[in-house]
Amino acid sequence: MWVFGYGSLIWNPGFVWVERRLARVEGFRRSFCMRSIHHRGTPEMPGLVLALDPAEGTACEGVAFAVAPAAADVTLSYLRERELISSAYLEQHLPVALDDGRLVEAVTYVVDPGHVQYCGGLGLEEQAQIIARARGGRGPNSEYLRNTTCHLEELGIADAELRWLSQRVNCLLNGHQPEA
Repeated sequence: MWVFGYGSLIWNPGFVWVERRLARVEGFRRSFCMRSIHHRGTPEMPGLVLALDPAEGTACEGVAFAVAPAAADVTLSYLRERELISSAYLEQHLPVALDDGRLVEAVTYVVDPGHVQYCGGLGLEEQAQIIARARGGRGPNSEYLRNTTCHLEELGIADAELRWLSQRVNCLLNGHQPEA
């Protein structure tokens, strides 16, 4: 079994894997398009978490993890408990291109655009304002952004929006305003 990670699964998979590869999924973009009311926000002050948002002509680079057959059931149970907490993600099996040329099918969590937590289309400044102030059961929303951005950069995966958001949120947290 393969699992595709594009956000926190990259730096905190939470399951045992036997192989990890850089990978790419077509037809989706990584986006802060889901309100978080559990892990990185609350119902009163939702945060934002990353999701794969369907977008024609795009692709998302991330990490694919191979799970040993003996661990597949326990891994899937863990992922469902973690990722399907509010049913805003849909579990899909998508074709994923690995960096060594193989094409595998991977368990992937994709946002449900019909779910109440979906918020696609927010501007970057609005995203930064939300991320800078939100905090949930797993800590500050800014920490989630920082960890994801840093780990993507360590892997050599460029994401201009996340880099901009990380810099802007850092400015907001330190009381700096952008120059006119």
